[in-house]
Parts: sequence; structure tokens; C-alpha cells
Amino acid sequence: MKVIITQHVRQRLDEDRQQGVGLEDVIRAAQDIPGRIPTATRFRGFISEDGRFFDIVAKDLHTGRLVITVIGKF
Repeated sequence: MKVIITQHVRQRLDEDRQQGVGLEDVIRAAQDIPGRIPTATRFRGFISEDGRFFDIVAKDLHTGRLVITVIGKF
């Protein structure tokens, strides 16, 4: 499945709260969600390669899975 990353996500990954979460972590998390996501939904409890917990908000479009934002956990 194609994963579409918004500019907002790219900006958020540069913030301190998301430190330790990389673009590859977000893509892998989006690909690991089974089924179809018809409306924007928050998915919790992903772990980055660096061990950082994070959530993502995603929605399926005709062109792929859109990741709207990422939320790092302290």
C-alpha cells in the first residue's frame, strides 16, 4: 500500500516531542494498520526504532493511505 506523508507530518517530526521518531517509522506504522480507514482515525501505541512511543492519524484515499499527523509520547 502506498503511504502519503503530509507536509505537516514532516514538520512535526522535526519537533522535540517527536524526537526519535523517523519518517520510516511512520511509514511502517501506517502500513501495519489492517483494513480500510474511511475517516481520519487516531491509532495509538506504535514504537519507533529508537524505542519512542508515538501515535498517528491516518485516512485511506483512492491513491493510498494518508498520514495526517504524528504525535510523540513522553
